[in-house]
Amino acid sequence: MRNPETRWRVAVGLLALLAGAVVFLIATRVFPYHSLNHDEGVYLQQARMLLDGQLFLRPPVPEAFRPWFFVESPGGMYSKYSPVVPAMYAPGLALGVPRMTLAVVGAGIVALMAGLGAELFDRPTGLLAGLVVLGSPLFLINAATFLPYAPTTLLNLAFALAYLRADRMGSRRLAAVAGGAIGLAFFARPYTAVLFAVPFILHALWTLRTRERGVWVRQGTVAAVGLVGVAAALGYNAAVTGSALEFPYHAFAPRDGVGFGTRELLGREIAYTPELAARSNARALETFARDWAPAGLLGVLTAVVGLAVVLRNRTPRRLAVTGLAVSVPVGEAYFWGTLNILGDIAESGDGLIAYLGPYYHLDLLVPLSLLAALAIRTASQRTWTALNRQFEPRQALAVSMALAAVVAAVGGGVAVTTAADPIDRNQAITDHYEAAYGPFENHSFEDALVLLPQPYGPWLNHPFQPLRNDPGYDGPAVYALEERPFEVVDSFEDRQLYRYSFRNPWPPTAGEPVEPRLRPIRAVEGEAVTLTASAGLPQYAESVSIRLAGSDDHARTAVPADGASTNVTVDLSESVATLEGPDVSEPLEVTVDGRETLELELFVDYGTGAGFSYALSMPVEASDGDVRAISPRLQLCELAHRCDGAAAYVPGETRPGQSLHTTLEVTKQ
Repeated sequence: MRNPETRWRVAVGLLALLAGAVVFLIATRVFPYHSLNHDEGVYLQQARMLLDGQLFLRPPVPEAFRPWFFVESPGGMYSKYSPVVPAMYAPGLALGVPRMTLAVVGAGIVALMAGLGAELFDRPTGLLAGLVVLGSPLFLINAATFLPYAPTTLLNLAFALAYLRADRMGSRRLAAVAGGAIGLAFFARPYTAVLFAVPFILHALWTLRTRERGVWVRQGTVAAVGLVGVAAALGYNAAVTGSALEFPYHAFAPRDGVGFGTRELLGREIAYTPELAARSNARALETFARDWAPAGLLGVLTAVVGLAVVLRNRTPRRLAVTGLAVSVPVGEAYFWGTLNILGDIAESGDGLIAYLGPYYHLDLLVPLSLLAALAIRTASQRTWTALNRQFEPRQALAVSMALAAVVAAVGGGVAVTTAADPIDRNQAITDHYEAAYGPFENHSFEDALVLLPQPYGPWLNHPFQPLRNDPGYDGPAVYALEERPFEVVDSFEDRQLYRYSFRNPWPPTAGEPVEPRLRPIRAVEGEAVTLTASAGLPQYAESVSIRLAGSDDHARTAVPADGASTNVTVDLSESVATLEGPDVSEPLEVTVDGRETLELELFVDYGTGAGFSYALSMPVEASDGDVRAISPRLQLCELAHRCDGAAAYVPGETRPGQSLHTTLEVTKQ
């Protein structure tokens, strides 16, 4: 390959392939069940909708099928995010290899960084810039997740490279490409695109001082094509929100956006002041420099050297790209999202930033990587010149190669160590997810309806991102919240019912893995139905307190803890639920009116007031002489405050003597 152009393309191609392979490896090994940021499920749900030609979801029971971050409207449910990034993820999803798109985006970012470095400086600097960004944990982690930050950076980089080449070559075609890229970036993430474009807008205004027709036409082309993207965003707004000027993001939470004052999202409300903005962004930038930049502080210090080189040999083009180091952090200070990802601002390592980094500042990697690459390139050139003065050519080559090996070993070692920490933290989260989703990995559905718990409120895919519905709700499994369960069951009456539950707190950061259970359940209907429960008793139990409760009525009794178990039956007929058992002296009765949840609690007392509870919650309906019931949720509660949906009874995972068996059947047609 004597042709320099061919060698350059091959080198960039190989570097991009390496980047794509690394991103794909991290995506499949570290994030097989997605990350702590549940927005991934939103983008993938929207991607599947686009493949089906849908902008709205229209589930049969909206209360049971509202996905995370979807907005309810008269026309259906729509995502609060724009469709650009989901459209980028859609091809991989259609091919059955969704993470292929992540690899392509990662490879594209590295290739464009190399091209941008070559455009501003020279080709060796460009290759170094691509290599530097590849060593950034912030790039590796975000490129390996289905989040919008890496795809938007890809579009921004495409704009920057096309703009600068158009400026150098006077090309209107490249100017159109630049406008299209920044227009798409605006459609994807408006504020991110504006912050990236600001230094280039200043550069464009500076070029217009010449009053040359060609310059005005070229910059006008960038602006005109870019405005097409803006128009597309406004048109999409009109289609889903009914107003061109109301973004879906705003429709979901009107006070969640840029600006100071009262900010609010899903019950979290705060007065976002300039002082708080300064504190939160200082913490974000500190974390960026220490933990997420290429090689951490070493990479940042190297970039500072590169900045000195640029300022000594400054050109408007270089200053435009370097200006991103100002526009991005200053602009992000005006957005309270940075504060949200920090968790507790006073506690280091808290919040999403500990796992995904300061992802709102991802575009900072562009100037940092270019400046660090320039510093390395400049240092190597000056070192080579000095060695040539001191040694013979062969000796100079040997010494330079030895120095390069030392620098590569030190820099590479620091980069690997910096990247290893967040990868290890996320791997620990994946270990939690692997246990939680084990029942689904080991079960093949054909025509199932799975009822899911609500650890974070009435949302699908928050947190259960892999358990997403097809837009037509016709996949092998349909996932629903247990809201309005009879309406859900009636909507999918021919499907096998399952209920997913788990034991122990859900949050993966709690450090206590959950014990999951995927249990087949039944929905029955007749003139009368009977629930039979057999609850195991440890040998040191002395009594069992029994409580049966409806929505407006309850009854209690107590029985001795004789034998290995306590057995009771609950007969439901017309509007009365009656509890009986071998040791129950008098039946307990509670009224049942319409649709409600019947609660049965068996508190096993050790004789000291301490003990544990079996808690059964059964959806029931009584109307027109018929009764319906769905198999109860089963919990074994060691502590009262843990009997909140995270205390599922899991056979084989409890202490000796603790067991719970139930049957539900129609006893009278």
